[in-house]
Amino acid sequence: MPKMKTNRAAAKRFKLSGSGKAVRFSAGKRHGMIGKRRSRKRRLLGSSVVDPVDQARMQRMLGQR
Repeated sequence: MPKMKTNRAAAKRFKLSGSGKAVRFSAGKRHGMIGKRRSRKRRLLGSSVVDPVDQARMQRMLGQR
């Protein structure tokens, strides 16, 4: 049985938490920071857990299941 391959596009955008849940970062923070207000950039900081509907798909893309 061959090894499962990680989806490289997903690996760059999501990561797995210690409990195995997929975690995402806010959109709109990759480039163009000069044009955005300081308060908006602060609001985009941090991460959040991926919606439960998408959890199984994200874990499969990241090579968990």
